[in-house]
Amino acid sequence: MALTYANSGVDIEKENKAIAALAKQLTYKRKGFGAPMTDVGHYAGLIDFGEFALALTTDGVGSKILIANDMKRWNTVGIDCIAMNVNDLLAMGIEPLSFVDYIAISKPDVEIMRQIGEGLEKGARISRITIVGGETATLPDIIKGFDLAGTCLGMVRKDRIITGEKIQIGDAVIGIPSNGVHSNGYSLVRRIMKDAGHSYQDPFPYKTDTTIGDELLIPTRIYMEVLDAARKFDIHGLAHITGSGLLKLHRITKLGFDIIDPLEPQSIFKFLQEEGNVDELEMYKTFNMGMGFVVIVPRQEAKASSKMLDGKIIGSIVEEGIFVKGLEINY
Repeated sequence: MALTYANSGVDIEKENKAIAALAKQLTYKRKGFGAPMTDVGHYAGLIDFGEFALALTTDGVGSKILIANDMKRWNTVGIDCIAMNVNDLLAMGIEPLSFVDYIAISKPDVEIMRQIGEGLEKGARISRITIVGGETATLPDIIKGFDLAGTCLGMVRKDRIITGEKIQIGDAVIGIPSNGVHSNGYSLVRRIMKDAGHSYQDPFPYKTDTTIGDELLIPTRIYMEVLDAARKFDIHGLAHITGSGLLKLHRITKLGFDIIDPLEPQSIFKFLQEEGNVDELEMYKTFNMGMGFVVIVPRQEAKASSKMLDGKIIGSIVEEGIFVKGLEINY
């Protein structure tokens, strides 16, 4: 049987319904200064702050931590934690400013905490943010191992917010490469590894002197260059490709995407697809498939902006649907 994200334990459609049920209860909204500017569901929550908007994101590393535990190497998961939050701010053209982390752990462990701190520090330097505090909770009755999450604060002038509302049919779609799997889809990754009988310490067949675990622990890329591009070009939309893969594009517009020349996925995706007998569409519905960020610009700015972003023009905006090489991606 071909493996899917759903039969590995994460059903995106059911998850979205559950999130919608929660969001439906959140009806109270502050008025005046500090009032919300967006509904729940975009990449970041925006708050009225005069001529500026403050923005908040929150996210965690997920079950990638279990691979870090197996490899006994935790110095990259802090980068992942910051990246998952900062990239969501960048997906609305927002500059990240500061961060707080939350670590829930079964019992205090000096070496694990030291390595987590090492990664958080590196992620903060890349993102040009300050870690201003956080919380550590020892919860032996709830947590096995540890969980790492955080919240990032950003700020943007109101006239520079990028929501996707300017996206038009005919706009160019630019893909920017990922570092690999990043921090999503690891329930399916771990199921593939288990079913195929692999150890994370096994050699990775597509690279020399690299284990499968090494390849899977490569930290999430942080796309700070998007801010520079947003100051120079008329960017119509941005998308951080995380859980649910290219289905994330539905978050920024009701229009469609015709991706005729996608970025070449890294070898880790070929390995996972072959070892897990995973359908091509399922791969694009679960993983970033080599493309961690998408930028939508007017056609006349596509060549210059893609060069600045070290990306590639992969397709265009169409009336409806999400297509990759002619295959439609949907729930």
